[in-house]
Amino acid sequence: MRSSKAGLSRIAVLLSVLVAAQSYGAVSLDRTRVIFEGGQKSVSLVVSNDNKQLPYLAQGWIEDSQGKKIQQPLTALPPVQRIEPGSKSQVKIETLPSVGALPQDRETLFYFNLREIPPRSERPNTLQLALQTKVKLFYRPQALVPKRNAVPFQEQLTLTRAGDRYQVNNPTPYFVTLIDGRNAARNSAINDFKPLMIAPKSKGVLEVSAEALGSRPLLTYINDYGARPQLQFTCSGDHCKATAVRPAG
Repeated sequence: MRSSKAGLSRIAVLLSVLVAAQSYGAVSLDRTRVIFEGGQKSVSLVVSNDNKQLPYLAQGWIEDSQGKKIQQPLTALPPVQRIEPGSKSQVKIETLPSVGALPQDRETLFYFNLREIPPRSERPNTLQLALQTKVKLFYRPQALVPKRNAVPFQEQLTLTRAGDRYQVNNPTPYFVTLIDGRNAARNSAINDFKPLMIAPKSKGVLEVSAEALGSRPLLTYINDYGARPQLQFTCSGDHCKATAVRPAG
């Protein structure tokens, strides 16, 4: 019995090591979000195989905002491709004629998925994992493409205090993702801050106490390039306006 338990223990340790070894993704994407601007026929994403010894397959597809796999109005090509060791390739996200049916007064949310498929191992008792990357894909109508040097649309966000929570008001036609909150007056981070994505022309509630954020909330958002600028709010009564934008740090 002891021998059997020792054997199972060794197998468990071996599997743990193999899982850890395989859990580092070989196939990577060149961005953390995709902005597809209306008027473009396609957007190219760079896919890299960071493994220097083995080729990998890369499988790409698109989902709607509910996580359902779709083939239109956007599609990813090629759906599957082989990437040689240490090499780069591209995935193109292309529009189909049905893209014209998307709302033109606000962004539409999709998700781009990229799954790596490792080569079959010749070693026995090897556990292989097909790791997957999922990033937000925003279709932005041509009329909403910001002009160069335009004021960040995130500055239009306002906060309204309701009880012990702040409601975030997004009057813009864009999605806004908040990932961090601080009390600027105390210069203290909020440890239990939960990221929040607010849809265009809608509202969302921050799942952290208004008391913790104080009367000078400092919220961090993700911009089009994956950077993380901060919005400084100043409150008067129950209403707060963004008064300054700090660069990403």
